[in-house]
Amino acid sequence: MKEVKSRKIEKKKPKPRILLIDDDGNIRRVLTEILQEKGYRVDSAETGERAIDLSNKRFYNIALIDIRLPDMSGVEPLTRLKETKPKMRKVIITGYPTLENAIEALNGGAHAYIIKPLDISRTLGHNRATTRKAKRRGENDRTTASRIHRNPRTTARAARNKEVGFANHLRV
Repeated sequence: MKEVKSRKIEKKKPKPRILLIDDDGNIRRVLTEILQEKGYRVDSAETGERAIDLSNKRFYNIALIDIRLPDMSGVEPLTRLKETKPKMRKVIITGYPTLENAIEALNGGAHAYIIKPLDISRTLGHNRATTRKAKRRGENDRTTASRIHRNPRTTARAARNKEVGFANHLRV
């Protein structure tokens, strides 16, 4: 009799879905192309309201949110997404870094505060690592956020270093 070897069917895990929120059409286009080349599924929005509408229609693993949007501050969609989508990783990106908006973003629920220009590979790689570490510790987004909020010195120091949770620069 012939022996039949069983093959282990490997399911390919789909890449995370990313919501890109930026009012600059060139940045949206370039980042979308780069992320899609890396296999990510990307939707983009030029306003905070459009982004919130998109997030209500489908699940996103990560939101990259520009701090300056035409219809609202980047912190407003951040806090609204935090309330409705607590498991989504929310990253503020800005070309206009200040200590004040970094602290506001972190206190608003951002997992990271990143300064443009962007280095996508470092950022997404760091996101995977921090997500794995949080899962090993049994943390969820609220646990991590409350730990950050309890220590304002850590938040201020991280904001001064322009490095919070992810890479300090994302270069495109």
